[in-house]
Amino acid sequence: MRALLTAFTSAIFALVAGSASIQSRQVAAGSLQQVQNYGDNPAGVPMYIYVPRSLGDSPAIVVAIHYCTGTAQAYYNGSPYAQLAEQYNFIAIYPSSPHSGTCWDVSSQQTLAHNGGGDSNSIANMVTWTLDQYGADPAKVFVTGSSSGAMMTNVMAAAYPELFAAGTVYSGVPAGCFYSQSGAVDGWNNSCANGQVQASPQVWGDTARAMDPGYEGAYPAMQIYHGSADGTLLPPNYDETMKQWADVLGYEYGSPEATEQNTPQNGYTTTVYGPKLEGIYAQGVGHTVPIRGDDDMRWFGLA
Repeated sequence: MRALLTAFTSAIFALVAGSASIQSRQVAAGSLQQVQNYGDNPAGVPMYIYVPRSLGDSPAIVVAIHYCTGTAQAYYNGSPYAQLAEQYNFIAIYPSSPHSGTCWDVSSQQTLAHNGGGDSNSIANMVTWTLDQYGADPAKVFVTGSSSGAMMTNVMAAAYPELFAAGTVYSGVPAGCFYSQSGAVDGWNNSCANGQVQASPQVWGDTARAMDPGYEGAYPAMQIYHGSADGTLLPPNYDETMKQWADVLGYEYGSPEATEQNTPQNGYTTTVYGPKLEGIYAQGVGHTVPIRGDDDMRWFGLA
């Protein structure tokens, strides 16, 4: 009897100790916190996280990816996602680029391949860590970003489609457009940036699908913003990005469902292909289109 009691006590102690260990890996709520060890981090990408003060069961996750010259802290301060996290009870992940100039690597073969070891791989592992540590809802994981972060949003949706339910892209380029044949990590592609890399929807779709060639499931719903006066990632990148996601998501690029003028605001034109793809072209707006946090929440189904 004593042996049985001792074994039972040891089992309970191990269970409690294991629970404490999991809790100890979670971070303080209500402020931006760095997660020092979120598992495999092949590209050395720092992870920051914002956990709302009142976190319910099975929260959603929003991955918010900063622009060139930015940092996780800058995007935390300059975007509405932390405030929205408190309102809509989700966890916000802010990756921080490890590269000089702080653009993201959207050019190397490593980052453009599922589990290839690049920046995208590290960001994907931030998501899986958060799902595990917080019991988050795997059906409610979303990704968004501006400029270089918008480029990475497209890459994440193509290379890790199983992780995300939806994405919002603020002024980016198609996934794979910055690909460097030299294998350069965090390389710049003038031809793509200047809107000179143009292809058919099929070619762009194949480019995205090749990033995770064994994947046969659903791709995330995508909402694409771009400004007509963008002088950094020129406006043709809007059409090329729309071609890519129309093909991947099974829509006919030349036959949208509806075109809505002055929506969601004056000067913006929204092109609707269906429930999984919308494009918003902002007349007279440069780089980048301002974040529309409340609209993001509606697109993600959180509002």
